[in-house]
Amino acid sequence: MATLDGLMVGDLLITEKMDGENTTIHRRGSHARSPDSRYHPSRDWIKAFAAGIQPQLADGERVVGENLYARHSVGYNDLRSYFLGFAWIIDDEVQSWDLTQTRFEELGIVPVPTLYRGPYKAGLFEETAASLDRARQEGFVVRIADAFPEAEMSVRMGKYVRSGHVQSETHWMQSELIPNRLANS
Repeated sequence: MATLDGLMVGDLLITEKMDGENTTIHRRGSHARSPDSRYHPSRDWIKAFAAGIQPQLADGERVVGENLYARHSVGYNDLRSYFLGFAWIIDDEVQSWDLTQTRFEELGIVPVPTLYRGPYKAGLFEETAASLDRARQEGFVVRIADAFPEAEMSVRMGKYVRSGHVQSETHWMQSELIPNRLANS
């Protein structure tokens, strides 16, 4: 972000940046990053999960989160779900975090872990970065807690990813598929 001005309105929400594949679920299906994403076996679980949610979504309604089925650079051994949600979008508006939490509960979606909620304060992002366990946390995402137009995402939301995040020279999609583990599995 070139400036933090867009984050200086109301409460901020800082959530853990999960090391997965950004995935969108909507009424007519789901896709990774872009609607033309190709088949990969790590997407089988999310396709089945999405099929259970799709009938409950209205036209113009999207749920966005991380598909964490496949291990990328960070391995997880205690996930509550292979899909952790971080946004609920209706038409072109990212909904408030409070409404998002309510909608996630209705749909049976587990949200990404919250690291902080409150006003901006000097040193907040540096403190959050310093508190990360770099062996098991990729980084964090900050956004305003209120709703905002999707077109303002670049000024209302930002992310921090640890230095040297990618630990291998081979992209995870070209490597052996190693599933992450769910809690109590």
